[in-house]
Amino acid sequence: MSSSATVQVRIDERTKTQAKKVLDALHLSMSEAICLFLRQVVLHRGIPFEVKIPNALTRETLEKSERGEDVKEFGTVEELFEDLGL
Repeated sequence: MSSSATVQVRIDERTKTQAKKVLDALHLSMSEAICLFLRQVVLHRGIPFEVKIPNALTRETLEKSERGEDVKEFGTVEELFEDLGL
């Protein structure tokens, strides 16, 4: 018989809202996504992706993106590929 445990997570509202939009598109609930992440932690015996401190250029680029500077938006994947010259 399977038992379940409760996990409570605190996160800022903006991140939660943005994540929910992505998860909705993937047809995953927040709970399912967290379970998926935790299963991957177990399988990888650690965080299932690389975690490192960004270099100066990456930090600057992320800060600019958060301010909405030098950000491009595309309505379709095709428009993105066209802009990339692909």
